[in-house]
Amino acid sequence: MSTHLTLDDADIRILAALQKDGTLSVAALSEFVHLSHNSCWRRLKRLEAAGAITRRVALLDPAKLGLELTAYVSIRTSEHNDEWLRSFAHAVETMPEIVELYRMTGDVDYLMKIRVANIAAYDAVYKKLIGMVKLTDVSSAFAMEEMKNTTELPLSTSPCRTG
Repeated sequence: MSTHLTLDDADIRILAALQKDGTLSVAALSEFVHLSHNSCWRRLKRLEAAGAITRRVALLDPAKLGLELTAYVSIRTSEHNDEWLRSFAHAVETMPEIVELYRMTGDVDYLMKIRVANIAAYDAVYKKLIGMVKLTDVSSAFAMEEMKNTTELPLSTSPCRTG
């Protein structure tokens, strides 16, 4: 079970600013969140050390990079043992097209998100996956339109917020 951090308004402002622009320097960040350079730096280091900030990345436009097809794949398996799970995890790790994977409750065991260029590229990923691990049922749905896509977490409703 994870331990929640306690975040005050200044922490929230830092995290919110970094969610919008992870390239901000400490000087720019401190000005943006209205803290001294040293105070902002200390808070930033504390948030990083506590794991609230796991990494800073560039967000890329999939369409501009030719990865216009998003597939959501529901997977069911009759295997529920450590050996199968290790094999499945290894297969997923070797496939960069699988950008998200979740173990689910309910009728579906796993839900994955795949980003590829087209149906033929999806089919190649599908064939590679079923060739690497035994699956009971695979069902795919393809996104027709992306209506909302954000990496920003809803900090204003976080239970970690104080004040």
